[in-house]
Amino acid sequence: MNPTDFSLPSGATGATGATGAPGARGVASQQPLSFIAVLKARPEAREALCDALRALVLPTRQEPGCLDYQLFELTDEPGTFYMRESFMDELALEAHRETAHFQAFAARLEPWLAEPLRVIRLQHIA
Repeated sequence: MNPTDFSLPSGATGATGATGAPGARGVASQQPLSFIAVLKARPEAREALCDALRALVLPTRQEPGCLDYQLFELTDEPGTFYMRESFMDELALEAHRETAHFQAFAARLEPWLAEPLRVIRLQHIA
């Protein structure tokens, strides 16, 4: 999968959720887009991937449409990273994918991965 398309439901693996929900008056309202990107590093590429992911955090958090951008590493699987992301809407997500910092990351990503990037779309329940 192309990392620049990672958030699109048609290219993602894993669970998908709706982006809209009934509003207080029964009218659909736009919910933020939320998902978790799962990136598993090759053993020799763990540090490089971790550093590159860390470098994405601050500039992404400063994007106008970014609501949440948190990096985690599994404690029982070092080298497996979860990036929890939330954007205001599809336009904000598209703007993120077009930033120089994301494009630079996406261009270097593939050799670091032990398996394809996995994206889990989330639907906020409560």
